[in-house]
Amino acid sequence: MDSAEIITLCLNFIFLIPTLASITRFDQWWIRGFDFPRIQISVCIIITLILCFFVYDFSETWHYAATILLSLSLIYQCVKIFPYTILAKKQVIKFKGKEENDTISILVSNVLTPNKHPEKLIALVKKRQPDILLTLETDKRWEKKLAEIEGDYKYTVKVPLDNLYGMHLYSKLELIDADVHYLVQEDIPSIHGYVKLRNGTKLKIHCLHPMPPSPTESYTSTNRDAEILMLGRDLSPEDRKVLVFGDLNDVAWSRTTKLFQQMSGLMDPRIGRGFFNTFHAGYRFFRWPLDHVFHSKDFTLIEIAREKSIGSDHFPMYIKLNYEPRAEWVQQELELDREDELWAHEKIEEAHPLEKSITIPKKIR
Repeated sequence: MDSAEIITLCLNFIFLIPTLASITRFDQWWIRGFDFPRIQISVCIIITLILCFFVYDFSETWHYAATILLSLSLIYQCVKIFPYTILAKKQVIKFKGKEENDTISILVSNVLTPNKHPEKLIALVKKRQPDILLTLETDKRWEKKLAEIEGDYKYTVKVPLDNLYGMHLYSKLELIDADVHYLVQEDIPSIHGYVKLRNGTKLKIHCLHPMPPSPTESYTSTNRDAEILMLGRDLSPEDRKVLVFGDLNDVAWSRTTKLFQQMSGLMDPRIGRGFFNTFHAGYRFFRWPLDHVFHSKDFTLIEIAREKSIGSDHFPMYIKLNYEPRAEWVQQELELDREDELWAHEKIEEAHPLEKSITIPKKIR
């Protein structure tokens, strides 16, 4: 075996690790971390496969074995990310018609607390004029800077924190029973309540920003998974007029996010339209979709866009939807596997949640 074969074989093993780790159910941060860069992993596997065909002469059985295993790894990675390419079938249909009072627009922005350029976000808000603005990682300094937009945003929920988990909700539309909850950790807030459209229709909203699995924040994904899955559990495919948005610190194609969709019956408008990678804004080749907007089947899509950088490590995410009850008859939610549902309940219990359920009023006043 020459040096070229040794190097290629080492690369074979290295790029098998992410796939082998991903198919396990361990929640250590370094294992769950492989969920994020599936696009980058796929590119690396393709390059290594090309190298295999140049270096191996396939005179040895292990040449075939190494190449076949790597090919299967590529197939696995591609299956995970394929739904978020333009080649896949769209999960949410495009709205066609005249926009009236059934629309709602949302801007989600993780601002990065030390970011010194709040004027960039303010300029984006003035340009886009979203009905709802959700800011994440906002502290008292950011709250003071964003006071400039409060003339247009009469309804607010403010949770300024210095721990990178502050959260501010600004709305032009009336908020009803909007309250702050601490579902899994005492210092990680989420906002839950209702918003009233211009035509009087009331929508249930949930704003999340769970802690990611990482060596500097949480050594496992248990708490993050539990917060996301608790909401999925407390919603159901029969629920209507629901919006969930925020920085979930999880990618769209992860097992947790997919299971959340299956449990809740919510739609992802990115499916069939693109990745919309929002993190990391500073590294072009190391990006994945962390900021999300999910909605029930009774909405159609008017517009979805990843906005330009505002100086944060996240790009803001903009979406405009039309409330259209007829759409629920043509938009199909994902089917829930019983084994996965049991796993979800186990994850919730492992996290020892502070709240047993998301207790916002079931009946709207």
